[in-house]
Amino acid sequence: MKPDIAHAFRFLKLTPMVEQPDQAFAKNEKTLNWFIPALGKGSGGHLNLFRFMAYLNSAGFTNRVVIIEDDNTVSTSKIKQKILDWYAIDNVEVYYVTERLPAASALIATSWQTAHIVNNVSTPSPKCYFVQDYEPWFYPAGTEQALAEQTYTFGFHAFTAGNWLADRLHDRYNMHAIPLGFAYDRELYRNIPNQKDPERKRVFFYVRPPTARRAFELGVLALAELALRIPEVTVVMAGWDVKHYAFPFECEHAGLQDPGQLAALYSSCDAALVLSLTNLSLLPMEIMACGVNVVSNRAGFTEWLLNDDIAMLAEPTVDSLANALEQVLLDAELSENLRKNALSFVSKASWDAEGGKMAAEMDKILSPSLHLGQA
Repeated sequence: MKPDIAHAFRFLKLTPMVEQPDQAFAKNEKTLNWFIPALGKGSGGHLNLFRFMAYLNSAGFTNRVVIIEDDNTVSTSKIKQKILDWYAIDNVEVYYVTERLPAASALIATSWQTAHIVNNVSTPSPKCYFVQDYEPWFYPAGTEQALAEQTYTFGFHAFTAGNWLADRLHDRYNMHAIPLGFAYDRELYRNIPNQKDPERKRVFFYVRPPTARRAFELGVLALAELALRIPEVTVVMAGWDVKHYAFPFECEHAGLQDPGQLAALYSSCDAALVLSLTNLSLLPMEIMACGVNVVSNRAGFTEWLLNDDIAMLAEPTVDSLANALEQVLLDAELSENLRKNALSFVSKASWDAEGGKMAAEMDKILSPSLHLGQA
């Protein structure tokens, strides 16, 4: 409920000013202004943004972060410290959207709200869109869904999290979209032996009740059905504090874990239930890298990454998901084949390759011969 509607949607009219002369693109500089939402500790979306900034920096680009919040009560130096502490990157400049911004060779929106702001900027520089999910589906039919979908018609050059998003944006909105694949941090995610309980089966379940697209209720119902079939199962829940919920099965509440703790947690489980009703997160890759089998729902936005050789996929119904979990837990040969295939699959993934792909595409976008500048 937004009692002050004009204030809540003020970003629609927010028009950042750019220092003049605005010639960064004409001079073939390699400067990028990233427009991002306010920082959030533990935000996977922000982590991915800063990951790609780091790769672009190594390719000779200068990255600037423009925070779209207009309540600039926190100094930019403190924000830079948060970026260093939370995302381990210290070579970005930080600005608030209300400041006069330095000219950049390209502007990059990173959410539907930031896309509206970038669209308002008057500049000859190209405008890009780092799209990590299909954001109209975050909302019921209504104002926010319509405004989010509108951003795909702005003519920006898109970089997407995976092929499904790229195909959708191209097919529905005729966007030029470059898919960036998924990988994982090899220093963090690996199998840690001797973590499993020989007496009980353990199923990891990623929980985030406020995020409807992660299908918390569906997962709980499927796990309840599983517990009727395999009473000696423990469900390990992480991602959110859900201790106040009532669950009809044995639970272990891990809450919100630091990344360094996750490999041991995943490795202690015999399977993982990871549901997504929009584009996948990085979680399946990270879990598979720890040698744990993933059970997920069938859909175009999951099967661009997962398939029946590396994961147990099922229709998003209670019985189908419970069946899939039961098979993985009780069929040792099936489980081992999936695990080996998944480890082989993730071993070929590389953030270096994906970062290099984005850097090469940015070089093309910044080539004056392409005439992608927008007034």
